[in-house]
Amino acid sequence: MDDLSIKKCVPCSSKELRAMTEEAAHHLSKQVPGWNLVNEGGAWKLHRSWKVKTFMRGMEFFQLIAALAEAEGHHPDLHLVGWNNVKIDIWTHAVGGLTENDFILAAKINKLNLYPLLRIEVANE
Repeated sequence: MDDLSIKKCVPCSSKELRAMTEEAAHHLSKQVPGWNLVNEGGAWKLHRSWKVKTFMRGMEFFQLIAALAEAEGHHPDLHLVGWNNVKIDIWTHAVGGLTENDFILAAKINKLNLYPLLRIEVANE
């Protein structure tokens, strides 16, 4: 299996870009641990959430994701809910579903060192 984190997203203007099947999405989802496949209104998306230490850590989190997204030319939906719940949805808006680009971006996000920004739950809290 190819390491998705070393691949580069292709431009969404590519005429060959098509939404993948649900079966293909489930197959690739194994390469992006922590991400969930969700179907919203008939469109498949990758979804993941984290708890950050503070509101400002959430902003730092988004800055890291934004820099990566700009470098890849592929932009996720970013949500800061409440003061410390970070949620990301990735899908290819141009095709109304998932493409390999989405899994590439998710794999690259998984490689980021986000640990210093995240809230670590104390066991038996």
